[in-house]
Amino acid sequence: MNRSLLILIGALALGAAIFAGSFFTARHTTMMCCEKPADDLNWLRLEFHLGDAEMARIREMHEGYLSKCAELCAKIAGKKRELSSLVGTGTNLTAGAQAKLNEIAGIRAQCQTQMLEHFVAVSRVMPPESGARYLVEMKKLTLGHHEQVEQSMSGDSGHEHQH
Repeated sequence: MNRSLLILIGALALGAAIFAGSFFTARHTTMMCCEKPADDLNWLRLEFHLGDAEMARIREMHEGYLSKCAELCAKIAGKKRELSSLVGTGTNLTAGAQAKLNEIAGIRAQCQTQMLEHFVAVSRVMPPESGARYLVEMKKLTLGHHEQVEQSMSGDSGHEHQH
């Protein structure tokens, strides 16, 4: 009985310590986040060791790009709504729906082009080595997902799959 009571008290103490540690860690993290407003480009400064002048120029470029991005996203969303009404509950893909898919694809291609142009411009503001590394990463984000899907579906992945 004595041993069971000690185990129970020990388990309760351990649970209380874990709870208190979690509480204070979460509180500290929340306070840190509230003290420093979110900076969506701070990761860029940290990852690529950029100075104030470089970051000021990149922020300016980023602000200019955001409106173009938002405009294209709004166009895509509108076309997707139009497509949804064309597809409806039918079991066949109509010519109108196919045309709408082509419109969406065209806007997405325009979006990718603008993104890549923006990333190239940003990379030119950075020191050459950092800019080259940044551009590689941004190309992966912009094109990589589609390439991975295409490679997996075409069987052209550069290695054999084991089944």
